[in-house]
Amino acid sequence: LEEGVEARHREIQTLIADNQRLAGIHVALKQDLAATQEELRRLSAASAEVKAERDAEVREIYEKSLKVDAEVRAVAAMGAELDRVRADVQELAAARKELATQLQAVESDLARARAEAQFVPAIKADIEAMRHEVQRGRNAIEFEKKTHASNLEHKRAMDNNMIIMTREVEKLRAELANAEKRARAVMAASANPSPGYPANYDNPEGYGGIAYPPDSYSMHQIQAGVDTHSPYGAGAPVHHTQVRR
Repeated sequence: LEEGVEARHREIQTLIADNQRLAGIHVALKQDLAATQEELRRLSAASAEVKAERDAEVREIYEKSLKVDAEVRAVAAMGAELDRVRADVQELAAARKELATQLQAVESDLARARAEAQFVPAIKADIEAMRHEVQRGRNAIEFEKKTHASNLEHKRAMDNNMIIMTREVEKLRAELANAEKRARAVMAASANPSPGYPANYDNPEGYGGIAYPPDSYSMHQIQAGVDTHSPYGAGAPVHHTQVRR
């Protein structure tokens, strides 16, 4: 029995030792588990930081890529703009050459104009003289117009006077014709005297103290002299009007 108890005691001691060893192992495992969990948490935090850093790097790289893309587009646009600017520069160069040619032509024209400008005072004097002449001509034309109107009015008045004089001359012709007829009758009566008439036919004063008119030739001369003043005669005088300057 003692040997059994001792064997049990040794088994118990062995179990206690195993239990203690297992307890130590369990504590060590707990410590290892805690350390592992701590390490896991640290690794998780580190992985989170790494992921955040990677995300930041990826975001930064993406943003850089967008910037680079925009810069590439800008560079392409700048290249097109540069090509356009080069074309504009070529056009401006051609325009500059043309403007230089035009400037030379303008300078030559300016030199010629300067040379011709020396004659400007004489030309101005000639133009001023021509203006005075034109003004004087205009004044003369206005005066001539007024004079012509006055002459027309004078001519109308003279035509009226001529008509009146013509009528008077016609009357005088009729009276002279009547007088000539009477004179011829008296002369015929004197050539054939009647016993009832007085014998004073030879009196130069005429019959009964009446003066005889001149002969036919004298009458025709008087009529011709009167007709020279008629506007219908061939020898009508031309009336000139003196123009005052």
